[in-house]
Amino acid sequence: MTVLSFDDDGVDVIYDGTEFRLEKTLIEEAIEKPYPDVTDHEVLKIIEQDPTLGDEPRRVADILR
Repeated sequence: MTVLSFDDDGVDVIYDGTEFRLEKTLIEEAIEKPYPDVTDHEVLKIIEQDPTLGDEPRRVADILR
């Protein structure tokens, strides 16, 4: 299971027992759009090869409200 914790500067990730951080600029470069418009599903796809995407995608801007 992957745990994502979003803030204004990036995402703290726990993946397969390993904790790391994805900075906002890295995410923007990887997904090629502004950080507030990135979705949680897109971030999961950076981390996992074949993620299970159950719920509707949520934009970072909406998550941080």
